[in-house]
Amino acid sequence: MITLHGFPFSNYHNIVKHALLAKGLEFEENIVYPASEALLAVNPLGKVPAMTTAEGTPLSETSVLLEYLEEKYPETALYPADLEARAKTRQLMKLSELYLELPARRLLPAVLGNAIIPVETLDEVRAALQRGVSGLTELAAFSPYVCGEDCTLADIYLRYALAIPKLVGPAKLDWDVVAAVPGLADWDEMMAASDIAKRIDADQAANAGEFMAYVAKQR
Repeated sequence: MITLHGFPFSNYHNIVKHALLAKGLEFEENIVYPASEALLAVNPLGKVPAMTTAEGTPLSETSVLLEYLEEKYPETALYPADLEARAKTRQLMKLSELYLELPARRLLPAVLGNAIIPVETLDEVRAALQRGVSGLTELAAFSPYVCGEDCTLADIYLRYALAIPKLVGPAKLDWDVVAAVPGLADWDEMMAASDIAKRIDADQAANAGEFMAYVAKQR
């Protein structure tokens, strides 16, 4: 059986978890935290998520896990069959990561640990997020899904990439990134209403206390 290593509070863990559930695959979760001995045993970089395949092969990096699942279990495809549409899906996944999730992540220490963020960093994060907002406004269809009629990995990736901007934007930038993109709020509400998203959100909420205790111990 597939084993997903990580913790439910992690948005990257949840990207892979959502893909596993969307494909209807049986898997088990091994709750481990960054740099722990248990995680290092399957990923020498100590990062979440990691996955052990049904054949026993340990793998890591979110994009690698998603590509593996798509190639290994193509019956329920999360990429379009058309190559042009598939490339568009990958483009939106990359935009979500590089211009929404990763810039916003720079402000997490201020939200989780009350760190002081320099004004220059705030400006840099806002500028990067604005690029993401502009790109998403131009490229996403939201009809009703990101790339059109079908739910793809672009939808899964964006849902969990938005978790960090939604957390730090209002708190540290006085800016609602979701409201800044036409159609994004309705899409976000639609995605949250799915049974898979509800399960993942419930698991995340249940893990919050344990994760915060872990964070506190790292300080």
